[in-house]
Amino acid sequence: MANAGLQLLGFILAFLGWVGAIVSTALPQWRIYSYAGDNIVTAQAMYEGLWMSCVSQSTGQIQCKVFDSLLNLNSTLQATRALMVVGILLGVIAIFVATVGMKCMKCLEDDEVQKMRMAVIGGVIFLLAGLAILVATAWYGNRIVQEFYDPMTPVNARYEFGQALFTGWAAASLCLLGGALLCCSCPRKTTSYPTPRPYPKPVPSSGKDYV
Repeated sequence: MANAGLQLLGFILAFLGWVGAIVSTALPQWRIYSYAGDNIVTAQAMYEGLWMSCVSQSTGQIQCKVFDSLLNLNSTLQATRALMVVGILLGVIAIFVATVGMKCMKCLEDDEVQKMRMAVIGGVIFLLAGLAILVATAWYGNRIVQEFYDPMTPVNARYEFGQALFTGWAAASLCLLGGALLCCSCPRKTTSYPTPRPYPKPVPSSGKDYV
């Protein structure tokens, strides 16, 4: 029987990872302007996210522009959007399924094996959500690295990793870790041995000879 505390820890970690994925998807700091080269402009900071690009002035004023056309975006950004949304939706399903399988809940109390299977299914869905988030953030990060070291990219048009990207990596790690802990609730098969047959008891001798 799985430890209820370990199961609860896995659910909390996975839930925090799911919240982190939502925060990472909403934040616009997926990549930030790299202050490299001779022409360094410190009066403003430029950064981009999955949905908009922003410019922050030294005076504190922030101007953001939402990406207008979906078809005009590059394939990496479109795939990252889709994977992050899929990961969040899988996290919603995993939360409901894993909640039913938690030992601290009253659902399916009569069937302990089915209850543990629900927790395992929730853990597997959390693993899938974590993989989707990890692939999305790794794909986007790889694109940033390629553009940064591309000699054809101007120095004043290079970007580095933003805070939202690190948040996404942390969210993916928490979902994977929490899902793995929930999968530890898998019911183990008990080996059943046949019942030993009792040996017949010897009849005590009465000491008399019968003819």
